[in-house]
Amino acid sequence: MGIVNVTPDSFSDGGHFYDHGSAIEHGLRMVNQGADILDIGGESTRPNALVIDAEEEWRRVGPVIQAIAKRTSIPISIDTSKAFVAMRAIDAGAQIVNDVTGVSDNPQMVDVVRRSGAGVCVMHMQGNPRTMQIEPMYHDVVGEILSSLTLRMEMLVASGIFRERICLDPGIGFGKTHDHNMALVRAAGTFVALGVPILFGHSRKRFLLKHLEACITDEPSEADRDSATAGMACALAVANVQIVRVHAVALVRSALELFCAGIEIEATQ
Repeated sequence: MGIVNVTPDSFSDGGHFYDHGSAIEHGLRMVNQGADILDIGGESTRPNALVIDAEEEWRRVGPVIQAIAKRTSIPISIDTSKAFVAMRAIDAGAQIVNDVTGVSDNPQMVDVVRRSGAGVCVMHMQGNPRTMQIEPMYHDVVGEILSSLTLRMEMLVASGIFRERICLDPGIGFGKTHDHNMALVRAAGTFVALGVPILFGHSRKRFLLKHLEACITDEPSEADRDSATAGMACALAVANVQIVRVHAVALVRSALELFCAGIEIEATQ
């Protein structure tokens, strides 16, 4: 899943693709690089990000979704927690709603997903972007998040949304410490066992830096973060995680293809 942030303040690439032309070009380039899904968002969810209204969010993403949907057949995901934006994005060509609030902040979102037949990705977050990194605590991070996502999935199924249209995301970096994030990565297979697609959004996130510190002495660059992202994607592939949400599509795609080719060679020997 390639990330298209049409924002001025996202944590990694905020402002790089804020104008519509740059965002459209970036999204189409990711398609050519091998993205299977494009995730387009207009509101940053980094810690302490500014809140924007639905009209402004749609102004940012609407023309981008419309233009890309006309020029590619791969699924487009709208990264939003607002039912108004999700509905308009689906009308414009999006096929998936990626909601970092776990479809919990706006009860209208369930109706939008059910009526449209869109897929839905449900993410776990402790708190909200303004509070999530203020001393996040769990007694059992894997067990609690597994239980929370299972309950959300059951709620959606009971609301009339087919299980086959649901994807779950443990929410790396959303109300989690470094140790919490690593515990979730190591338990990726436990989430896969739920029987629906699992998404991990670890790309360029701060928890990767702790491991980079052992390898490099300078401040990690964007390239360093992308290499770490690719390495983690290979670890997730071992656990059969189906979707990784990344900034550097070409690098991660190449790493995964080579990694899987290596596994096939070993299996035949």
